[in-house]
Parts: sequence; structure tokens; C-alpha cells
Amino acid sequence: TGGKLAEYVSWLAHRIRALCKTSAYNPVLHIDVYGTVGQIFDNDPDRIADYLATLEKRADGFTLYIEGPADAGSKDRQIALLSTICKALAKRRSKVRIVADEWCNTYQDVVDFVDARCCDMVQIKTPDLGSLHNTIDAVLYCKAHGVEAYQGGTCNETDISARACLHAAMATRPERVLVKPGM
Repeated sequence: TGGKLAEYVSWLAHRIRALCKTSAYNPVLHIDVYGTVGQIFDNDPDRIADYLATLEKRADGFTLYIEGPADAGSKDRQIALLSTICKALAKRRSKVRIVADEWCNTYQDVVDFVDARCCDMVQIKTPDLGSLHNTIDAVLYCKAHGVEAYQGGTCNETDISARACLHAAMATRPERVLVKPGM
């Protein structure tokens, strides 16, 4: 269970090391699993944390971000599950970083996830937030409260919306930006 993802993380880390000609290059690995780890382990936070800790070892020293490790079916349950997963990872002294995505769709959702301290990073989906100023406010809220911001979006935006989002990102400095249009 979860063998293909584990193999992929090992392959990816090995590939980076094999192609890298300098020790100064140290990318982070950010993998969106769309809740599938939770599906494999019946949303059991301890089993999920055990698995994520094994992925961390396979990442061979690269910082590993896992986006959407599980989907609990509602915002409140998602916050509770991610909180428990983060606590289980901390108990294992794991440095895997959890990225909230599912059930975090509005500015208020971003505030709720950040205030719950249930994740290390929040994906802020500009189209879902309804306006660019909500995206800016969400990024700034994350940064003011010590949670990393990932200014995301969709894969089908226009070149104009991509430019506007990039300008907002340059002004607010989220830790990660989704390249768009497309991926």
C-alpha cells in the first residue's frame, strides 16, 4: 500500500542528486496526493503519519511537502484530521510539511485553517476566493500567523489572470506560487 508513491519519492530524490552538479541546489519536494494517502490508510492519522515519515526518509534529505494527505469530507473534520496528523508527525520527530488544500476555499476557510494550526502551508486558490484582494489578504494573513502561503489557482486561467496573480505574489511574497496558465 502506497508503494508507487514511495518508489516515486525515492526516484525523484535520486534523480535530483544524480543530475545536480552543486550542493547549493537544494529544492523542496512538493507532492499533491489528493487525499489518496488517507484512502489507503482509512484516514487513520497514526498510520498516515507512519507512512509520511517513511516518505521523508525516501526524500533523502530534501524537505518534503505533502499536499492533501487525506480528505475528511468536511471543513471541520478536515481541520481536525490534519491537526491530528501534524501532531502524530511531531511525535515521530518528522519534518514532513502538511499543505492544506481540500476544504480550504474561501478567505474565511484560510483563516480557520491557519488559526487551527493544522498545517504548515495553505494553498490559496485565487479563483475560489473570488477576487484578487481576498487572495492578497489570505497570503498576508498566513504570513502574519507563521503559516506558509501557497498562492495557487487552477490550470485553466487566462494569461491576464496569471499576470495579475503574479503581481499580487510579487507584492505579498508567498512561499510558493502555482505557475499558470497551465502547470
